[in-house]
Amino acid sequence: MAAGGSAGEQGRRARAQALELARRSREAYALASRYEAAAEAERQVAASLMGLTAVGWKLLVDRRWPGTRSANVDMLLIGPAGVFVIDVKRWRNAPAVKDGHLLAGTEPRDGEIAKLLAMTRTAEEKVASLGMSPVALRPLMVFAGHRLDTTLGHVRLLGHPDAVHALLAEPKRLTPQMVRAVTGVLEDAFPVYETADLGERPVEPAPAAEAGTLFDTEEVEKAALASALHAPIENWMTFLHPDQVAVTRRDWSGPARVSGPAGTGKTVVGLHRAAHLAARGHGRVLYVTFANNLPRVQAQLFRRMAGAFADRVEFTSLHAWANTFLTQRGITPRLNGDRADDAFYRAWIQIGRDSPLTDIDPSPVYWRDEIHHVIKGRGLTSLEEYRTIARPGRRTALQAAHREAAWLLYEEYEMLRAGRGVSDFNDVLTAALEEVRQRPADPPYASVIVDEVQDLTLVGVKLLHALAGDEPNGLLLIGDGQQAVYPGGFRLAEAGIGIKGRATVLRTNYRNADEILAAAMDLVSDDPFDDLDGPSPNGRRTVETVYNDGRVVRAQAPTGTEHDKQLVEAVRNVPDLAGAAVLCPSRRDLEACARLFRNAGVPVLSLEHYDGRPVEAVKLGTYRRAKGLEFKYVFLPRHDAALPVAEPGNAAAGERAELARRQLFVGMTRARDLLWLGSVVTQR
Repeated sequence: MAAGGSAGEQGRRARAQALELARRSREAYALASRYEAAAEAERQVAASLMGLTAVGWKLLVDRRWPGTRSANVDMLLIGPAGVFVIDVKRWRNAPAVKDGHLLAGTEPRDGEIAKLLAMTRTAEEKVASLGMSPVALRPLMVFAGHRLDTTLGHVRLLGHPDAVHALLAEPKRLTPQMVRAVTGVLEDAFPVYETADLGERPVEPAPAAEAGTLFDTEEVEKAALASALHAPIENWMTFLHPDQVAVTRRDWSGPARVSGPAGTGKTVVGLHRAAHLAARGHGRVLYVTFANNLPRVQAQLFRRMAGAFADRVEFTSLHAWANTFLTQRGITPRLNGDRADDAFYRAWIQIGRDSPLTDIDPSPVYWRDEIHHVIKGRGLTSLEEYRTIARPGRRTALQAAHREAAWLLYEEYEMLRAGRGVSDFNDVLTAALEEVRQRPADPPYASVIVDEVQDLTLVGVKLLHALAGDEPNGLLLIGDGQQAVYPGGFRLAEAGIGIKGRATVLRTNYRNADEILAAAMDLVSDDPFDDLDGPSPNGRRTVETVYNDGRVVRAQAPTGTEHDKQLVEAVRNVPDLAGAAVLCPSRRDLEACARLFRNAGVPVLSLEHYDGRPVEAVKLGTYRRAKGLEFKYVFLPRHDAALPVAEPGNAAAGERAELARRQLFVGMTRARDLLWLGSVVTQR
């Protein structure tokens, strides 16, 4: 159970906390009376919030607003839930939000909101030097004498009697050390205006009954208990490198791209960027990735990070979005991947296996990928187009006879597929692209963020570009070609996307320990890769690391049985099963691992059902399903068994080997503290 043992113990602690808050507030109320300029209502608000200093908060009162001549900030409150820039109001008429406007009775007061947002932006700039994300700063308007709890854009509006317990119920973002560091920066940046701060002072115990005049002790007790039962939020959700903070807040004049090697925080930046855009409330934000399991995890993390405006961002996989979009338009694609695959293999038997294609590669898988990732993935409609098209990511040269044979195979597949009345995944994206071009999304998306963009096809990227267009801050592409786990590729120019002057490369790895990253980079350092704008000469990249406390364990066993015994024992020995994952190259390997752990009594959870919340079970998934995720302990059983043996002179086999190494590389770089590499080494 989180933070404090049994529910009874949690309740006792929460009540003790509530009583201490009440005592501290009573003392603070008396202290606030020394402010000659402070009205009774302001003193009440200050006293209530001052009570939070009993449980780790810091309160700065009446501070100068830097950059202005005489303006002041009523209060800055720093605590476990983040930083709150507070404007205290004492209106005779009740505050209300109507049609996106703030009213005092019937009088519009939008200017008050604009001023508070400007103050908050100043605070954001000051703490950016610490790497603090803007999502951890919140403008707060507190109304003395009124009951209220609502939002207007990024601003939270609270009645004075509701403020303390609402703040205590917020998710935890800052450790005590962070609170002290942030407070120090803000004290320097926002100097004292005319009077002293409400500092922390020792107080004499007071009867609890006397404290009820400032806030309801029972309500505070309930809020404190609810807050204690929330698991602490990961530090990366609040603090970023200052360079990453700059990316999340940057205004781009058109489509932009964030790239960088594994572990450099690209997804973290993407999530904070989504929070930044959502907080500004300019319209709907779509966050898209290729894998269908990743949006659940990202949405869960985002809800914990973004709080009140989490519902302004839609998380989805590309194919799920396209399918839903078409259905809403009255178009129902008859998507059936299994029947479509069967149509392909029948086409291969009839057209492919006795064709010149077998001179390049006798495996039908290579040619299935050629159809899905090159011909249909690029939206080609004629043999003439295919004859001359470049094939990024597929370096095997095709002569005219091979292209003609591949096109005939494609046509046979299409005829058989259509005859069965089924669609494949490419058909769904192509139909969605045509529909968006004819009738744009209504309402439109203000921003589209694409994570793991290197795994999309060209048609998929064109679809997302059609949704966002070239509007400022409209399209953000996040990804790394070295982590592409599917064959094929494309160039951004082919999608009509220009990012000149709007590209950022992250170069510091925050996830992997040095030893883990070095092992992973050794695997792919000699392999060139395509990265949307052109090929790289090799996989060697300059990456800085900041994390050293981790290791690689290479477990070799003479038999499969012994290998599996070592795997189970190693998983059982991890201190935190919730942070462990076992990753495999294929679904068949995954099913074998699932049986192994179930028979050993080790709880398992498939990545297909994982949503990012801590679960005391080892996570099981393929390398591809682990994209975008990270775990403390990663186990890769028989990790080298799936790597193809090199075949000199066979370009197609070389492609397969490079792809397999990239997939294994992705699996290895999911590990933070421990990377376990299992092998079966037969003795001769």
